[in-house]
Amino acid sequence: MLARLTIICLLTAAANAVDTTVDPQLVTSLKGAATQLDRLKLLSSDSDWLFDFKAQKGYTYTPGSVVNANAATFPALTTMGMTMAMLNLGPCAMLPPHMHPRATNLVVAVEGTTNTYMVEENGARLVKQTLTPGKMTIFPQGSLHTMQNTGAMLLHLQLGTKLTSSGCTNATLISALNSEDQGTLNLLNSLYMFPDDLVKASYGGEDSGPAASGIPPVGTGSIVGSAECLAACKNGGSYTGH
Repeated sequence: MLARLTIICLLTAAANAVDTTVDPQLVTSLKGAATQLDRLKLLSSDSDWLFDFKAQKGYTYTPGSVVNANAATFPALTTMGMTMAMLNLGPCAMLPPHMHPRATNLVVAVEGTTNTYMVEENGARLVKQTLTPGKMTIFPQGSLHTMQNTGAMLLHLQLGTKLTSSGCTNATLISALNSEDQGTLNLLNSLYMFPDDLVKASYGGEDSGPAASGIPPVGTGSIVGSAECLAACKNGGSYTGH
């Protein structure tokens, strides 16, 4: 199963999570509009005000995806100072450690169970949360964070009793960021852009650290998660993480 999911991850990498501006001319015109009425003339169709996350390229749960609605992908958001993202995580999928250089990030769970981890700066403690539907956490601007779908699903019975089911399920989360150009910087993908000798020295020695070839590309924003989670999923159990 691990090998199959890894292959899927590499194949879906062609659908890149880096946002491309769909209508540069319209965005430029919206930025130059003197009044809101001028903006409305530029966004004259009702369809200009609708964004369909599921219709976007790269929307998937194999292994997962990050779909952003921002000025680049949804021009109506130009000058609004806001990005909304849909985070899809297939069983055991994760968002690798990353940061947003220009935005604080609020994330609320809609489906499934997701463990999140965040560190703000050197000397700060690790903040861990388990997000189930209706629960939210915050990643301050510039903080390093990551998350993984643990595969567990909470079942609510008529009497209010809560049980954890076994097996693997999808997780869906909604992310709100206070910038229309939030930016995303993946830690390991960026680290290995530096000269090889400096990267090796940063790990403490010539033979330390993983090989750059083993780091998944940015792809759709999500990658295959930990081997421990995948093993629990394969065996029909649930994974609680660390």
